[in-house]
Order: sequence, then structure tokens, then C-alpha cells
Amino acid sequence: MKKLNIGFRRLCNCKPTHINCMTAKEWLKSQVGVWQFSYESRDIRDKSVHPATFPISLAQKVIELFTHEGQLVLDPFVGSGTSLLAAKELNRNAVGFDLQPHYVELSKQRLDSNPNLFSHNTEQIIINDDARNIPDYFEENSISLIWTSPPYANLLNRERKNKSRRIRNNEQLGKIEQYSQDERDLGILDINDYTKAMGDIYEKMLPLLRPKGHCVINVPDMWWENQRITIHVSLIEELRKRGYELRNIIIWDRTNIVNNIGIFGWPSNYITMGVTFEYLLDFWRPPENLSHPLKSERVIKINDN
Repeated sequence: MKKLNIGFRRLCNCKPTHINCMTAKEWLKSQVGVWQFSYESRDIRDKSVHPATFPISLAQKVIELFTHEGQLVLDPFVGSGTSLLAAKELNRNAVGFDLQPHYVELSKQRLDSNPNLFSHNTEQIIINDDARNIPDYFEENSISLIWTSPPYANLLNRERKNKSRRIRNNEQLGKIEQYSQDERDLGILDINDYTKAMGDIYEKMLPLLRPKGHCVINVPDMWWENQRITIHVSLIEELRKRGYELRNIIIWDRTNIVNNIGIFGWPSNYITMGVTFEYLLDFWRPPENLSHPLKSERVIKINDN
């Protein structure tokens, strides 16, 4: 298969050692490990359109922090296309993948409905394909940032009980907030199968990421059958096995955008409201290629011989 013909080199005049185009003052604002964002009119908040969206301002912050103008951003689970909108506004090349044609169409519509965004000499492309096939589309060392909010295993694939809501009988009660029932969809897998599938996908993407290129994954933890399902712990452990190095864990504090929080667990079972915060897991591809476990294993065997 022919690789995508899309730009990935800097279009700015920043010094070679700089990791982004930020000023010192802008950089300083990113040092705090707890971030808050607000929604704007272009954001999608209707769960009937997409069950798990995030603000454009969140995508902008991540892209701006870890790339320069002109560099290439990859979203393996692009959903409603928010990452591509942010990349276009920040003059970054970007490619997003999604299994579902209706989400691909939604992403295209959102890009087309914002023709006045800043984008100059860059492209934003949406592809209807499985994330497992991403290596077919890119050259090695061409991607500067992998950024996404992936499916949350099968934790959305259940009826909503609205136990954490003050008003339980709303439009979400009894609904399944899920992407699809496609057998390839990571959103129908239990946490163990999901973790392995994510590891397989991300291991194949690692050679596409340039050394010291960042990979940021937005996930929450959730409650299931009165147990805390720590998705972020599972992904950290799995991606470390696959050759990624964890650099930071940032908390996305969502308290300013969450409405009508109920009394969850009162009065006998203390449970934190999972929707009030999420994790931004910041990995990178280590500068030394030998840090990849498969390559390290080969080196050890050679030395043993």
C-alpha cells in the first residue's frame, strides 16, 4: 500500500532543540499538573451524536505543547474529529482514523463547517479504517504526536442507571452509550482483552513516532459492579511493556463542566464521582531505540552468545 503523502516537517523558525512553538509565558501555564477546560459553541456535547467527546481547547493544549507548526499529529480513534479541528487551527498536519463511517462523515462535516480556521500549507485527513492498519499509511519517524481519547473498553457498553445523577429519569436513563457493536471495536472488549489490543496497536505505531515524540492518551477510570476499573493503570503498564516511556500524568479536572452531580454511594459506601476528572497519560518514544523490549531482548541474546 502506498504511504500517505502528507507533510510532517516544521514550518516554523524555532530553534532545533525546542519541542514546541510556545513562548516562555505560554510554557509556564502548562507546568501545573491539573488542567481545566471549557466548552465552546463548536464543541459537541450531545451524547446522541457521540458518546465521549472532549473540548477543542483540550486538544489544542496537547497539540500545541508537543508539536511545532507543520508537524504531523495522529489520532487513532478520531471519533467526532475534535483533534483535527484543533490541528487545523494550530496549523499542524493531522490524520484521524475511525472504524465507523458515520463518525468519519461527522468529522468531515465539522472540518468543512469551519473553513476560516488558520490552517496554512497543512492538511487534515480523515480515514475510515481500523487503527490496527495505521502502519500501512505512514513512514517511520514521521509522526510527532499521537493523541487520542480511545474507547474505554466495554465500560460504556451497558445501560445507564444514572445513580450518580440527581435527576435519574433523564434522556440518558436506560441507554447504552457505545460507539458500535462492530467485532473490531475496542469498546466491546473486557478490560484484559482491551488492554492487550491497545498494546498491539500502540506497539505497531511506535516506529512511526519520531524519537522523543510524545503520545498522549485521555482516559478515565470507572466503576463496574462496585469495583474500581483502573483503565489508566492498565494502559501505563501495557505501553511500558511495548516500549513507551511514561513522562507525565496530568489530571483533567472536569468539575467546571459537570452538572447535576448526585450523592454517589451515600451514606454507606464512599465512592468518588468518576466523571469529575480524567487522566492525560503522557508517554514518549525513548531516544534510545534499544529501550524497546523486543530489541533489548535480541541484544541480550546476542551478548549471551
